Amino acid sequence: MQNGQTDKTLWRDAIPVSERFDDPYYSLENGLAETRHVFLDGNDLPERLVPGFHIAELGFGTGLNLIATRIAWRHSGVKGRLKFTSFEAFPMPPEDARKALSVFPEAAEFVEDIAEILTDPSQSFISDDLELEIVTGDARKTLPDWEGKADAWFLDGFSPAKNPELWQADLMAEVARHTAPEGSFATYTAAGDVRRALASAGFEVSRVKGFGRKRHMSVGRLP
Repeated sequence: MQNGQTDKTLWRDAIPVSERFDDPYYSLENGLAETRHVFLDGNDLPERLVPGFHIAELGFGTGLNLIATRIAWRHSGVKGRLKFTSFEAFPMPPEDARKALSVFPEAAEFVEDIAEILTDPSQSFISDDLELEIVTGDARKTLPDWEGKADAWFLDGFSPAKNPELWQADLMAEVARHTAPEGSFATYTAAGDVRRALASAGFEVSRVKGFGRKRHMSVGRLP
């Protein structure tokens, strides 16, 4: 979510929708199932999880991706903390996140953590199983200065047609530059421009089955 100062959450049948981008934050069918299919399965998780595994994402949104990953981390039995870095220009108000996440019973034990995180996104969040940082601002400016490298990327900006800034070739090159060797990405979009940008950045890109009514999505590895 880039290129601006404010955004407002609208509601469509209890689904949060960005007013700025006129796009829902997650699938109208089942947001948690979508996250698991696209971002977890798309990055071969939880199979690849090891102590200190580092995930980065473009677009924190409601925090649903983080919750799905924490559930997978706990079920995997991996010891220590998961590292998670999210780049977000328009952090959602805590009360909107609470409302959005209330429809997912599995998310219940994590909702107050998300609310705490979004109350002051500039502060790191550390728990027994998680080390989280939200990097606020335009990712085109903040990602080049980031010193980390992710083992897996969740590319979860709004639709490339509505939020093209978050899918530009220069930014996809920065994603690759900040990916560990043999690292991966997954995204719900199969847009040709996005796949070509990721391939040009060095990823081996594949188009695979999407979630629900969406025919295709994209995944890739950095050789």
